[in-house]
Amino acid sequence: PLTSDVINANIPATYREPDGHWFGLTTRARVIFASKDRVAQDAITYEELAEEKWRGRICTRSGQHVYNIALIAAMIAHHGEDKARQWVSGVKANLARKPAGNDRAQVKSIHAGECDISLGNTYYMALMRTNDKEPQQKDWAASTKIIMPNAEDRGTHVNLSGIVLAKNAPNRDNAVRLMEWLTGVEAQRIYAEVNHEYPLRDGVPVSDMVTSFGALHADSLSLAEIARNRRRASEIVDEVGFDDGPSS
Repeated sequence: PLTSDVINANIPATYREPDGHWFGLTTRARVIFASKDRVAQDAITYEELAEEKWRGRICTRSGQHVYNIALIAAMIAHHGEDKARQWVSGVKANLARKPAGNDRAQVKSIHAGECDISLGNTYYMALMRTNDKEPQQKDWAASTKIIMPNAEDRGTHVNLSGIVLAKNAPNRDNAVRLMEWLTGVEAQRIYAEVNHEYPLRDGVPVSDMVTSFGALHADSLSLAEIARNRRRASEIVDEVGFDDGPSS
């Protein structure tokens, strides 16, 4: 474990492992990408994704991907295993197709009319909207809007971009200096402007693109608690056959 007064001062405790085994640098909100043409509502909850109104309308990547496992782990923390399992089963029943592809692929599917909503991380939308090398991604992104789930209650789930110090790091002192620098204002601004992530260092603003997504009210659930539920979340995905698709 690492004890650093610099890191502890720069990164909120919610985004640090209590014993110093890891700490966060930035977050990415796990939001809803929704068709501008086919989804009128501008508010939503994660819980709602299991309701019948979304039958055949949801696209997502594999339930076993770390982004989705973390969300399911958070649902376990908020609602308990039984209700979380029911929720995963409900979302599975509402899938438009078998889970496949990455977060950008889901936006492509919305654009193509294959589904109406998907789960996705905010920075993917920002990178698509600014992708001059693959301009078709701008078209995909232009057909969708972002809805921040649970914005009116506990807040939106966020995934963490973090760092650890290897136990046998050969250049420990320099590694710690780098880790501390990454929590500083200069590095946090780079994360915000180049990759459109949410800096964890207080006082560093998000990019203009991320600002356009609307205010983020992040779920305050400890990332350490989410981590404790990851194994059970993965087991639930397999138990309900989530990655087999809606008809299995």
